[in-house]
Amino acid sequence: MNNEYTQAEQAFRDEVRQFLSENLPEDIRRKVLLGMHLTKEDCVRWQKILYRRGWAAANWPTKHGGTGWSATQKSIFETECALAGAPEVVPFGLKMVAPVIFTFGSEQQKQRFLPDILASNVWWCQGYSEPNAGSDLASLKTTAYRDGDHYVVNGTKTWTTLAHYADWIFCLVRTGGSQGKNQTAISFLLIDMHTPGITLSPILTLDGYREVNEVHFDNVRVPVENRIGEEGQGWTYAKVLLTHERTNIARVAHSRCQLQRARELAGATPDGDTTLMENPVFAHKFAEIEIELLALEYTELRTLDAVRTGQAPGPESSILKIRGTELAQSIDELHAEIAACGGLPYLPWQLEEDFDGERVATDAAINSWLRYFNNRKSSIYGGSNEIQKNIICKAVLGL
Repeated sequence: MNNEYTQAEQAFRDEVRQFLSENLPEDIRRKVLLGMHLTKEDCVRWQKILYRRGWAAANWPTKHGGTGWSATQKSIFETECALAGAPEVVPFGLKMVAPVIFTFGSEQQKQRFLPDILASNVWWCQGYSEPNAGSDLASLKTTAYRDGDHYVVNGTKTWTTLAHYADWIFCLVRTGGSQGKNQTAISFLLIDMHTPGITLSPILTLDGYREVNEVHFDNVRVPVENRIGEEGQGWTYAKVLLTHERTNIARVAHSRCQLQRARELAGATPDGDTTLMENPVFAHKFAEIEIELLALEYTELRTLDAVRTGQAPGPESSILKIRGTELAQSIDELHAEIAACGGLPYLPWQLEEDFDGERVATDAAINSWLRYFNNRKSSIYGGSNEIQKNIICKAVLGL
C-alpha cells in the first residue's frame, strides 16, 4: 500500500487544518488536550460546526448527507482532528443508529430521524447490555409485548453511556413472547426517552463522574412504527450496528495522537543523566507499539474504504476492535509510566483556567492513571475481545 499522499490529498489535509484553525473553539480544544470532561453543550456545539461545514457524517452515503470521502480522506480528517484537539464525534447517533436507519429503516423513518441526527438536534444512547446480558447479548430479557399499534416494554438496560443526556434510545428487545437465548425473537426499537415509565439510575465511575447509567422500562408504550424492519429481525440489524461500533472503537487517529504526546512527554522526563525516551527499555516498548499501530492503520483504511462504497464493515471490524483497544491500553500504560507517582493524586481543579494554587503534579500527569483505569473497559464494551476472537474463528477462518 502506498502511504504517500497525492497532491489532492495534501490539499485536502491543508483544507482540514485551516478549518480546524479557524473553527475549533479554544475552550473545547483546551479541555480535550488536557483530558478534561466535556459537557453535552461542548459536544453538540462542535458537531453543529461540523454539520454546517458538511463534515458531520463521514461514513454516511452522500444521498443522506455524507461526505463521499475516500478512506484516505477519512483517515486524514480523523488524524488532523486528533492532533488539533477536536472532540471525537459522539457515536451513538451519527455512527451507530444512523447506519441501521438508512440501511434497514422505512422511508418515513429515514425522513423522520436522519435530518435531526445529522444536525445533532437530538442525542441518542444505546440500549443493548443488561444486568445479565452483556457480551452474551442474545440472552437479553427486556420484553416488548404487542398491544394493538404499540409495544409495551419492560426491563432494564445497563452501562448506558450518557443516557442522562439522551432524547432517544435504540434498544434490542425480546418480542413474540419467547424467552431464553433465541435470536429470532429479538426486535430493534427506537424509543423516546421522555416516554412515561422510563427512569434512570446513575452509575458513578472511578473519577466521580456520571458517565454510565441503568435505564429502567416500566410498561413503556412504544409505537409499532418505531420498530426498525421486521419483528424478530433485530439481531440481524444489531450485528450490522456492532460492526460499525467496533470499527469506531479502534480509534487509530486518537491513538496516534496519544503516542506522539507520549514521545514528547518522555523526551522531557528526566531519567538519570538522560531522558526517559532515551532509556533503551522504554524506547523498545515505544517502538513496538508504534510499529503495531502503523499496521493497524492500514487495516483500518481497508475497512473504511468498504464503508465508503456503502458496505457494512465485515468481520475485520473484530480485528480492529481487538488490536485497537489493546494498543490504546498499551499507550495508556506508557503515559502512566511517564507520569509515575505524579499521576496518583487526582486534582482536576488544577486544570481549571482560574486555578492559582500550588501545582502538585504536571497537567499531563493528572489524568494519566485515571485514563489507564477507565480505558480497561474498552476491551470489554462493544463485545469483549474474547467474543471478537470467536467471531474471527467462525467468520474468517471457518472454524
